[in-house]
Amino acid sequence: MTEEKQQNEEVAEETVIENTESLGEQKNDEAPKPEELPEELKKKLEKQKASRTPLKGKRKKKGEKKRVSSGKAFVRSTYNNTVITLTDNDGNVLSWANAGLAGFKGPKKATPYAAQIITRIAVDKAKEEYGLSEVKVFVKGVGTGRESAVRALNANGLNITYIKDITPLPHNGCRARKPRRV
Repeated sequence: MTEEKQQNEEVAEETVIENTESLGEQKNDEAPKPEELPEELKKKLEKQKASRTPLKGKRKKKGEKKRVSSGKAFVRSTYNNTVITLTDNDGNVLSWANAGLAGFKGPKKATPYAAQIITRIAVDKAKEEYGLSEVKVFVKGVGTGRESAVRALNANGLNITYIKDITPLPHNGCRARKPRRV
């Protein structure tokens, strides 16, 4: 009996080891890939990009664009909208996006899905034009899109060094109204 138990235990251990190895292989092979944008949104963004005209007054010098490896990401999430701004370390804006730009209207602008989509738009532009790869995240506001925007920054290939909440809080604020007499 004891020999049979030992054999059963050995077989069980081998299958556990094989299962854990196969899980490890799956994790290494599957790199997190950001989802593609919806087709109608892609078409709209291409149309906007084509319709942009260069400024007539100022002309940029031809040559290499500025390469920025690290920068800052500002997420402003309100009850009605979410705005993502990606800057370099000096605060110069590299790219930005908001829910209205992505085609969301009304109450859909403040949703976590809208925050995820606009984060992808802003990150793609900053990566493509400036090579941004690492950000410090500053979150302001109380809206529903704040957490999903930070998750989307990480999911779209930016390394997040730290996250700071910069929502303004009153230290007793302005004087309150006089109470109503009823």
